[in-house]
Amino acid sequence: MLNITHTKSFTLNEPIEMVFPLFSAEGETKWVPNWDYENIIESNELHENYVFLTTNHDHSTTKAIWIVKRYDPEQHVIQFYKVEPEQKVGIISVSCSALSNSITEISVTYEYIGISDEGRKFIHTFTSEEYEKFIDEWEQLLTAYFNTTKRS
Repeated sequence: MLNITHTKSFTLNEPIEMVFPLFSAEGETKWVPNWDYENIIESNELHENYVFLTTNHDHSTTKAIWIVKRYDPEQHVIQFYKVEPEQKVGIISVSCSALSNSITEISVTYEYIGISDEGRKFIHTFTSEEYEKFIDEWEQLLTAYFNTTKRS
């Protein structure tokens, strides 16, 4: 078994109440280009053990099964298992902290565990530099989203 973990934080000039809900299956449709998911639970209400599917997104070359591992809206923490059968398992953690009424710090951790040769090959290429670029893109996309919503 081979695994890798990366963490990166960034801040947004937005209140935590506006930022945290964007880190859900439905929330990501608002700011991630081409983000789409298939809800396989009867409800859209986010909760622990909520399950949804994605295709070809977020370091995935296959259909991924996402399961909400932890959801604590009072502490502004969400964690997902992301299972890519026959390749890798990811644990994605997002926590938000209010630095002030209008500034939020977002900390994002991705851990991947390779469960096949293909998954292990991915882990070898998932460098800290690649991860930093990936999370920098999150910051850019979220900033653009909030700039667009303010103009509307």
